[in-house]
Amino acid sequence: MHESMQKIAILYDISQAILSSVDLDEILLQVLVILRDHFQLQSGTVFLFDPVKNELYVRAHLGKSCAKIGQRSPLDEGMSGAAARLKRPVYVPDLGQESLFKVMAGSGSEVAIPLLVRDELVGVLDLYSEKLNYFDGEMIDMLTVLGAQASMAVENARVRALQQRRGEQLEAINTVARHTTAVLDLDELLRVVCNLLLEWFRADHVAVLLVEGDIIRLRAHEGRLTPKFTPGAVMEGGSGMAARALAAGKSVLENDVIAAKGYIPGFVETRSEVCVPLMVFGEKLGVLALDSEQKGAFHEDDLQPLESVADICAAAIHNANNFNRVKQLAYVDGLTGIHNRRFFEMRFAEELERAGRFQGRVSLIMADIDNFKRMNDEFGHLLGDEVLRSVSSILRQQLRKHDVVCRYGGDEFAIVVPETPIESAVRVAEKLRRQIEQHHFPGVPRPVTISCGVAEHPANGATRDEMVAAADHALYSAKQTGRNRVASATLKKEFSTTK
Repeated sequence: MHESMQKIAILYDISQAILSSVDLDEILLQVLVILRDHFQLQSGTVFLFDPVKNELYVRAHLGKSCAKIGQRSPLDEGMSGAAARLKRPVYVPDLGQESLFKVMAGSGSEVAIPLLVRDELVGVLDLYSEKLNYFDGEMIDMLTVLGAQASMAVENARVRALQQRRGEQLEAINTVARHTTAVLDLDELLRVVCNLLLEWFRADHVAVLLVEGDIIRLRAHEGRLTPKFTPGAVMEGGSGMAARALAAGKSVLENDVIAAKGYIPGFVETRSEVCVPLMVFGEKLGVLALDSEQKGAFHEDDLQPLESVADICAAAIHNANNFNRVKQLAYVDGLTGIHNRRFFEMRFAEELERAGRFQGRVSLIMADIDNFKRMNDEFGHLLGDEVLRSVSSILRQQLRKHDVVCRYGGDEFAIVVPETPIESAVRVAEKLRRQIEQHHFPGVPRPVTISCGVAEHPANGATRDEMVAAADHALYSAKQTGRNRVASATLKKEFSTTK
């Protein structure tokens, strides 16, 4: 009768402990205190099971043993490992005589009780007494019942944590949707995506890789890990986790990248990585990659919310790409394929502002095709259009990447030559003039030539209007003195072919 009352009292105390708090560590410590006081034990430890790493780790401890919170042990070691493997209590009545479980030398007795929920292992309760043969069969049975109570505490805490995590993930999805739908600049969008994922998901670094034709290029990354690539790096085609995720069209998770076959490290410290494909309307746009320096950092439960976030991001990237295409079309001349006057006005203003800020120089070349109206009248507008396209192509091919050639209007072109003094710009214009003169234009029985006028900021003008007027005046001078020439707003020397 006394033992039954004691059992009921202990069960009641442990039930109250479980109900009194939502904090798992506090609950487990209270359980250990109750067991210690009721059974006069010298120490107790609660191990929890990590299914990803297939290990036990210390979550709560009380008493004399050398166990430390967070300390890990494999399932093939010790009494706790044996109880976990066998899913039944393991008892050693005399630790000094035990060798089977490789227990530490010493005296006393120890019992390890598996913590099970629906026959699934969640942990192990390990108890120690200084007395030999202390735990009899009835006590072990009772501890097994009490262990079931502790198991429920662990399970309830897991469910609460999962619910909390689900709530946080839903909030993360809503936050990403709220912050990305209005961002139309692709670079800004990718930066926002990386920072939001860092904030809401358990990652040390986030990267976005986008498909460009047959390659995958790193377009953005944020975090605290050390990259092993240069900005804009191209990922090796057909290999690595990102390529696997794209090829399969589904998420790929590796919680131990060191052991992963064919893994290509992007960051020095990465130990876990998850790659989620970015797809919209069946089109594969790229990959979201989340990295952690911890093994086992990601869970299968993370994939569904991450995939929801990836869908939102893919739609936003698709919109940004469309916006950029429309924006580019607004700055491209439909006939020639080079930039139009609207783009010239924008870029020339930027270059003038930059040159003014850094006391630099920028030159402007205004050029037009000699006798173009007569050519149109004589050979027709279709041939005239073809000449315009060919001249535009030659100008674009002969200029540097950061030079800007635009169709200013009709047969006139504006060429912005940044960080270039007028003497160098005159040489550029002369090279362009020669290339046009020497080019064979099919269907045109005589040479096609251009005339150019060159001006420099700040020598020939501080503003856009002053610079265009100076270059136009030089162009007019080249026309008046015979065409097929380059004239400078500053230099008196003119360049022309030898007649």
